[in-house]
Amino acid sequence: MSRLIQTSMLFTLLTLSAYAEVTVQNPWIRPSVPQQKVTGAFMSITSTTDARLVGITSPVAERVEIHEMTMENDVMKMRALSSLPLVAGKAVKLAPGGSYHIMLFDLHQQIKAGDTIPLTLTIEDDQKRQSSIKVKANAKRSAAQ
Repeated sequence: MSRLIQTSMLFTLLTLSAYAEVTVQNPWIRPSVPQQKVTGAFMSITSTTDARLVGITSPVAERVEIHEMTMENDVMKMRALSSLPLVAGKAVKLAPGGSYHIMLFDLHQQIKAGDTIPLTLTIEDDQKRQSSIKVKANAKRSAAQ
């Protein structure tokens, strides 16, 4: 095999391996009651390379935000984040009562226990390349169900 072909193949493999491979585990969403316009979604996200969660959409909500919860002077504060860092090989847990979670606002419908809700996560790698991951979150009252 010529050196040019070998070099080209190696470059292609290195380029492909530079893309973040992201896995999502245990996605679930909290059911809502009639007329409720907000709910939360939870999951664990792991990337093979450093990357960021930069957006989330769902057809069941007008807008979806990544949120962070912190304690300041004994007061719990919640704020929307423009992105959430995904450190290579380290799972980021979005969980009730945890540091991070997803909020769905202006729900178009009631979310009932047993429903499967589609979410699309937008991931950006360190080269600013974006990719989408489609996730189906089961509506249930807790992760243990």
